[in-house]
Amino acid sequence: FLAKGLCEAMAGIPDGGEHHVIAAVHHLVKALEATTILSNDNVIRTLLADLDTHLSTMIRVDEAEAENIREIETRLMSAQHTIMSLHSNHSRIWDSTCVIVLEYLQAVAEVQRLAETLQNMPLQRSSRSKELFDQAHSILQMAMARLQEELIHILVQNKQYFDHECVSLLSCEQNPIYEEESVVPNEDELFENASQTESSSIENEEYVMDLIHPDVVPHIKSIADVMFASGYNQEFCQAFCGFWRDTFTEYLTILDVEQFSIEDVLQMEWKYLNSRIRMWRHAVKSIISIYLASAKRLFNHVLGEHGHISSACLIEASKAPILCLLNFGQAVSIGPHKPEWLYCLLDMYEVLAALVPDVDALFPEEIGSLVRVEFYELLRRLGDSATVIFKELGNHIALCSSTTPFPSGGIHPLTKYIINYIMCFAEYGDTLNLLLQAPETVNSDVGQNAVATHLQSLILILEANLDEKSKLYKESPLKHIFMMNNIHYMVQKIWDSKIVRYFGDDWIRNHVGKFRQHAMCYERVTWSSILALLRDDGITGKATLKARCRDFAAAFEDVHKNQTRWRVPDPRLREDLRISASKSVIPAYRNFVSKITSSIGEKQIKYTVQDLETYILDLLEGSSKSLNHSRRR
Repeated sequence: FLAKGLCEAMAGIPDGGEHHVIAAVHHLVKALEATTILSNDNVIRTLLADLDTHLSTMIRVDEAEAENIREIETRLMSAQHTIMSLHSNHSRIWDSTCVIVLEYLQAVAEVQRLAETLQNMPLQRSSRSKELFDQAHSILQMAMARLQEELIHILVQNKQYFDHECVSLLSCEQNPIYEEESVVPNEDELFENASQTESSSIENEEYVMDLIHPDVVPHIKSIADVMFASGYNQEFCQAFCGFWRDTFTEYLTILDVEQFSIEDVLQMEWKYLNSRIRMWRHAVKSIISIYLASAKRLFNHVLGEHGHISSACLIEASKAPILCLLNFGQAVSIGPHKPEWLYCLLDMYEVLAALVPDVDALFPEEIGSLVRVEFYELLRRLGDSATVIFKELGNHIALCSSTTPFPSGGIHPLTKYIINYIMCFAEYGDTLNLLLQAPETVNSDVGQNAVATHLQSLILILEANLDEKSKLYKESPLKHIFMMNNIHYMVQKIWDSKIVRYFGDDWIRNHVGKFRQHAMCYERVTWSSILALLRDDGITGKATLKARCRDFAAAFEDVHKNQTRWRVPDPRLREDLRISASKSVIPAYRNFVSKITSSIGEKQIKYTVQDLETYILDLLEGSSKSLNHSRRR
């Protein structure tokens, strides 16, 4: 009890004083043990012996702690000297030799170990140990600040720049729905666009780049390890994430991605918006599948030993740039549902859909939920917007009305627009089938044929629209020429394209029959009344025969005058119509001429058989020609 009381009493004695007090008390106990009077009392003698033992132990412990403190102080001063001298002698430690770097890391690790030792000591027994702990902490703070500077310097000096050419720029060409007032691009341009869309669908091979020169990755990891071991993991992550956040933002600038508000996007002219969407698609694919995949590999190399911190840092570094990209996509998805937007929306949707596995891997569990939720929400909105446009396309076609007939009865711009527009669906068939399917029809024949059903309905609407336009022609034969030209165009373009799988053989046969039926009607309406004038009905009077000659010549001249201005663009179809006309008209005319020549004389016959054969070749060229007959000598 005396020893315990003595310890409690010494608690308030200034540092260093307790050792002297213990020594004085120990001498006093020795003196009491030597006193004859007290030494004869067994009880007192036993108590004094016990007290002597406790005091001896306290002296030895105190001396050991003092020696330990002196050793810690010596080691701390040595490590501090090393750190300070390296700070002053080297502007960048990691730019010097490996020996210097190792020496610095060992000195910092030494301070960290000493700080842990001092922290675990009973500080209430020695204020000197507390002073040394505070000193060690200050040294660590200084070293950690320097390590942050070294880290940023290494990252800046060794950042690798990416050659964007390795990722193809997916095309999203303009495919505007026809409007009567708009300028119509020629079909070659439209097909060129379609072929570009086809080539863009080829996926690029997986590509991972070195964001930092591989030689310095171990240096970065060594800095991370020592900062984490010293309890400065938050400071390391702030510097590391801050650098990569700025770098990813810089990548967006390099990829020509600008930040736009929803109002900015909605007010953009279509041509400019279209170009921004192409850049966006390129940037999204590059950032997620290449930059972030590469960053994940780097972050795992540096921080993989520290659990989920690697993923958390990657998300923190990339969150702002990714949300910037997604915000632009959201603005596009809520824009007006115009037909010309459809292919761009589908391209955007397909790019994101292909990146779903990457996003799930890059932004896992709760720590990446914000980005992942925004990503899937944009994917849903793009799909919904594309579906709405696709389903409303029929209404746009039906509303394309005309008040004047299309010149020459050729292929109407509406037909070219719609056929070339839907031909590009061959590249988006699987995506559209998926978007058009109701949940209950997934994997069913109904679901898989959704695109085919809708495309065939669009053609029906187009045919109905063309039929209304054909009624604007005053000449009955021209109505059939117009319908024949347009249906033939549909059949040829669909038949020769990948889109034919959505129509099938029955559709092709049916529409071949349609344009042939219009060809037959054209021929019958054009030539039946003329051929009636050449019919042998037994009449032999000169006056009647001369009148028939005049009437035939006038009727043929009228056909020639009108139908040289009409146009059948397809050379084979035009030739077939001329051959058919020649087979009907020329033999009948030759027979008629041979029978009446002896009665009325050759001079009364205005055109020879050869004249008619030549003039029939002028028909349906689309340019007016005059008749220069060979008779009038």
